[in-house]
Amino acid sequence: MAAPTERKAVIVVDDVHVEYKVLATGKRASAADGSGLLQRSRRTRTVHALKGVSFTAYENDSIGIIGSNGSGKSTLMRAIVGLTPTSQGAIYAASRPAMLGVGAALITDLSGERNIILGGLALGFTLEEIEGRVDDIIEFSGIRDFIELPMRTYSSGMTARLKFAIATAKDHEILIVDEALAVGDRNFRNRSEARIREIRDNAGTVFLVSHSMQSIRDSCNRVIWINKGELMMDGDPEEVITAYDETNQ
Repeated sequence: MAAPTERKAVIVVDDVHVEYKVLATGKRASAADGSGLLQRSRRTRTVHALKGVSFTAYENDSIGIIGSNGSGKSTLMRAIVGLTPTSQGAIYAASRPAMLGVGAALITDLSGERNIILGGLALGFTLEEIEGRVDDIIEFSGIRDFIELPMRTYSSGMTARLKFAIATAKDHEILIVDEALAVGDRNFRNRSEARIREIRDNAGTVFLVSHSMQSIRDSCNRVIWINKGELMMDGDPEEVITAYDETNQ
């Protein structure tokens, strides 16, 4: 996709391949799995999760990542963050990407409020700064009535909403949001989509991985479609989503 020359490139994905071996059970193979007589008879197969993916992301981009389950979307995002090594090709980033997923770690025995403090400190806020943002984060998450309870008492939706509220309290230069908008009611989704646009407008770059085409349309100015590890299309949200829908009818 062409980009205006005045915008700065913040992520370059250059011919990226990701391959890994899995056991016949579906579990990823490790060095330990190759030792011992019983282990040697186990069969492994190679999964080619990404196949030569290339694109450039620019500041002020909000990029939707779409594709069916198992298409390689999450593998691509984990490679951009550095959690999954590339087998071939390279990824260049102007700053360290931050990844927000519903699996992000919080301490379940502590209250939501205490987790806000700890999460804010982990994001680089001072104690005074995060304490000044606590009320706004609680309000954004919509769980004020439960904020003093241990997080183990929260539903998965409440937990995901609080994680999103904590992570987006900071303006990130590069933020990856993986399915976090799939939780909560319409009001929460509206607030979340508005927050993503705000981060983007402040010269940030946001990747949104979602199965909700409406969230993609509302939040993104560009869409990348991944299918079986290959980049199928990169461009205007309506054009890419229409093409994607036509192949999945």
